[in-house]
Amino acid sequence: MRFFHCHPEYKRRIFQALSLNDPSVAALPRDDMKGAAVQAIAVSMRFPFLLVLCITLAACAAPPRPMERVEVAPGVALDMPSPADLGRSVESAQLVTARRGDQTFAFEGRLSVSPERLLLVGTDPMGRRAMSIVWRAGTLQVDKANWLPDAVRPENVLADIVLVYWPEDAVRQGLAASGATLETAPGRRAVWKDGREVIAVTYQGAPWAGVAHLENSGWHYRIEIRSAEVGS
Repeated sequence: MRFFHCHPEYKRRIFQALSLNDPSVAALPRDDMKGAAVQAIAVSMRFPFLLVLCITLAACAAPPRPMERVEVAPGVALDMPSPADLGRSVESAQLVTARRGDQTFAFEGRLSVSPERLLLVGTDPMGRRAMSIVWRAGTLQVDKANWLPDAVRPENVLADIVLVYWPEDAVRQGLAASGATLETAPGRRAVWKDGREVIAVTYQGAPWAGVAHLENSGWHYRIEIRSAEVGS
């Protein structure tokens, strides 16, 4: 699996984007670069041109295709719930960093969830569009940049979001058909198969206003998601 490295220009643009007059930004520790990135994204998401971007990406995407089950680890499949199973609507700005070995891929994401659909728009650190995902119950519509590695599969990006954020009962039910189980503890959930932990998720702070870490030992990658919930 190939990933892309963050560029120093990205860090410069993050701090240029920060509005020090914004209370949520002013409260942020100045040495927390990744936290600053999330707040910068949150500030930028308030402007209406991003709504136009989301609409344009959705219009250019490939036709919807069926998607009811996603393999999330060797021998482990997730029967996908629906967006409505989240149990609430969410607008979130995210900074996602995926690692495998010494390779890294990072992207900024805007995630919008309603009972009818999920919309994810992701751009890489240099501002290039990486992918857009529109998910409705049973169908997936994707627009994926041709430079994005084949190993970055939109359906697995979506499945990881479900594993991290959807209610325990919805995830547990989705894993049952493949014989996998979900075990939970405060600040943690894990997927087990045949007596082995294959996916672990840990949380720092609230899921939608903190940091989530997902480690997939079956496919040997790790994801860090820094989220900031923003106004609709």
